[in-house]
Amino acid sequence: MAELRVFPLSCVVQKYAWGKIGLDSEVAKLLASSDPLAQIDPDKPYAELWMGTHPRGDAVILDNRIPQKTLGQWIADNPGCLGSKVKETFQGQLPFLFKVLSVNTALSIQAHPNKELAGKLHAQFPEHYPDANHKPEMAIALTPFQGMCGFRPVEEIVAFLQKVPEFRALIGNVAAEQLERSVCNDPRGVSAALRVCFTRMMKSEKKVFVDQLNMLVKRISQEVAAGKDTSGSSGKLLLQLHSQFPGDIGCFAIYFLNLVMLQPGESMFLGANEPHAYLYGDCIECMACSDNTVRAGLTPKFIDVLTLCEMLNYTPAPSSSKVFAPTQSRLDPCVYLYDPPVPDFTVMKIEIPSSIKLYLISAIDSASILLVIQGTAVGTSTAAISEMSLRRGSVLFISANESVSLHLSSLDGMLLFRACCLL
Repeated sequence: MAELRVFPLSCVVQKYAWGKIGLDSEVAKLLASSDPLAQIDPDKPYAELWMGTHPRGDAVILDNRIPQKTLGQWIADNPGCLGSKVKETFQGQLPFLFKVLSVNTALSIQAHPNKELAGKLHAQFPEHYPDANHKPEMAIALTPFQGMCGFRPVEEIVAFLQKVPEFRALIGNVAAEQLERSVCNDPRGVSAALRVCFTRMMKSEKKVFVDQLNMLVKRISQEVAAGKDTSGSSGKLLLQLHSQFPGDIGCFAIYFLNLVMLQPGESMFLGANEPHAYLYGDCIECMACSDNTVRAGLTPKFIDVLTLCEMLNYTPAPSSSKVFAPTQSRLDPCVYLYDPPVPDFTVMKIEIPSSIKLYLISAIDSASILLVIQGTAVGTSTAAISEMSLRRGSVLFISANESVSLHLSSLDGMLLFRACCLL
């Protein structure tokens, strides 16, 4: 029997409380359409679909001719499937975790350490930082997606300090004036002033910031009730986050961080030390294999204020600079590449028009995971032996240097995403 190197996967769903509920969730919809036996609970959150080998969510192989039960076990026994460069660079491990997220309420404001800091944190506090790897991430919107990412231009933060007296009271006049003066300075002076202001907020006493937050929420609520425009205080976002996390310091972080709105197909890349939070919507996410997260707010979990304030990238930039555009492949007009500035992962969006009935998923020198978002096809491969029925929610593992032919049966083409590692 020929070796099976392309096979379908059943992937783990994480039901975190912040996920969209029932069939409002893209994760639940993908699960329901890929598995006719799946029972979707209309009252439960479906937050994340994990496609990869992470120990807390190792994908199950849906081919009983393969003796290994999970993808992680199979790769451990067949490391050549990763591709020679990937196998060598990442010590025989799949270097990425591919996900779908359906966000109903905000995830914590957080940042991820670079490799050097991750190694130190893991050695000192393994209970909070479970591995020594960095965790760059990329989110690609499937539906209109709202997030926060990176520090706003200083002019915007200064405007909030002048329009939101409760925010200024929390930061203190001395730090606020230093930031106001820094606008004319060189970038290092701006970053230093920004660090002082953000650290003052994060280290403020709980009673102080809760009192100021309550005053702010009361004032904004009254202004909304009176029909006033509260956009100068980001009133709508403030009330949204306060309803989800009352009394949380993260509610003030909206005055420091960019609000980023992604349309379907647009993405944002979150490098090391970049403060960010996902607020609402459905997205594809790809990340390096790590669980290292330094939290800053909008969370009941452990907040490591000292590490966070030390590590952040305090370079202000407009929200438009956070939107990461894909490039169309020169070899295949159906393929758009999301290729971030890290070696661990690349994501391809494959949009096959309805006029094409036979399409080749090309071989690359990397293991890859393929997710069907829209459309139906029968997949064949010399490395799969039998035909594979592909529909919305189907997930395929494709070993390095293997291709898959798709015989399309849907009238409106197909939309697929493929995660890989292009070294």
